[in-house]
Amino acid sequence: MHVERIATVLPVDDLAAAVAGWSALLGIEPTFVDGDRWAQFDVAGSRIALAGSDRTSDAPGLMLKVADLDAARAEASARGLDVTEPQIGPHEVRVTVTGPGGVPVVLYAPKS
Repeated sequence: MHVERIATVLPVDDLAAAVAGWSALLGIEPTFVDGDRWAQFDVAGSRIALAGSDRTSDAPGLMLKVADLDAARAEASARGLDVTEPQIGPHEVRVTVTGPGGVPVVLYAPKS
């Protein structure tokens, strides 16, 4: 699987409050906010994502941008990992893999 980007995903109940808190802590504004669904901060070559109403899990996890989602999904499944069916979001297509220790790992690719 070719991973193009990795991000930490933190589920939050109040996205606006979380954005304000993380902005204060990091000293920067978010790179992207999508209503009450999603926000992200790009800092120090990494991404911190806040998942509001659009989240696949209530547990913190990882998000991996992949070059070929179908191939990555097939590879994870062939390795015996639990993989969901693809979900189409407003900006991406994604699947969730149950990673080691039960950590949710979202594999995604931009919508074409």
